[in-house]
Amino acid sequence: MAGSGTRRIDPARLAGVRAAAQLLHRPATGGHPADVARAICGAQAQDLSAGRLAFRARSPSLRAADVDRARTEERSLLRTWVMRGTMHLIATEDAAWLVPLFEQAFADNSRRRLAQLGVDPVTQERGLREIRQALEADGPLTRGDLAERLRRNEIPLDPSTRLHMFRLAIARGVACLGPDAGSQTCLVGAREWLGKRPPHRREAALSELARRYLRAFGPATEADFAGWAGLGLREIRAALAGIGSELIEARVGDRTAWRLKGALRRPRRRIVRLLPAWDTYLMGYRDREFMAAPARWRRIMPGGGILRPSIVVDGVAAGTWRLRRGGSALRVEVEPFEDLDQAAAEAIAAEAADVGRFEGKAAELVEGTAG
Repeated sequence: MAGSGTRRIDPARLAGVRAAAQLLHRPATGGHPADVARAICGAQAQDLSAGRLAFRARSPSLRAADVDRARTEERSLLRTWVMRGTMHLIATEDAAWLVPLFEQAFADNSRRRLAQLGVDPVTQERGLREIRQALEADGPLTRGDLAERLRRNEIPLDPSTRLHMFRLAIARGVACLGPDAGSQTCLVGAREWLGKRPPHRREAALSELARRYLRAFGPATEADFAGWAGLGLREIRAALAGIGSELIEARVGDRTAWRLKGALRRPRRRIVRLLPAWDTYLMGYRDREFMAAPARWRRIMPGGGILRPSIVVDGVAAGTWRLRRGGSALRVEVEPFEDLDQAAAEAIAAEAADVGRFEGKAAELVEGTAG
């Protein structure tokens, strides 16, 4: 039974509250990409185009060029592997405490895969030395350039071993992803790009991770937190205990959830958004039925690691969409799960136009059949 200090949250309000926590109401604050990344604890970005669109969904003024500039010129955004071992765009100032929480497991995985693929530990270390020396002498370098240098030093790499060698270099703090060269993102020396890393205090970092997660996703359960972070329950519970004085216990149905004191955002108007593939809002919870019934989730997440771009109305999934690029124009194709009311349909049309504004191209809305 909930105690006297426990707040009950109406399950019908949960989606709207969580959507606002993720800035889907697009507040006037947070006009810089790093501010948005900090507030939502990173945007999932294994697909860079989708990662950029996550910023559009949370800011009415940002453009794709602003996100690219922050990543490649200002160095205020960093694209790297963190939560769940997946690529995110994070605020660079968060890298010092956030990245080390995950990099040992990341490095262990890459070492294991390289060994399975026939690259022994001695060769791995030699490859890391060669990468460090090449980046210090001539960086930034594309992965193709680095692979050629390794080949010349008798460390041949195929596509699979190349991937894991470079992932290992990033996990070991030798390299990081930096500026672009055409359509390719270069590797650059981590210290040259990010500066000297301060000492890492894991306990304090876990507490900060809990604080950031609950500010961006609360109210949420410890199972939600563990699923989003990709960490074990022991560390998740330690992280929550570390900020216990900052938490408010809540009950959502029969489950205990947590939120930060003073962090609850209340949307003042209807929220209708076109979220990109793998949007962090869609990835933030273990139990997602507040967002969509199982049958609808299968249309959003059909398997094979796919999480489709989604239409959300007040935090509830209302359909899927896709962005087709071609020449100077964009096609925004929407497929609602059911017929939407006129206000929602008008809001989706405005969202489609805003995708065009963000990308710097005209956008045509193409509506599919509901169902």
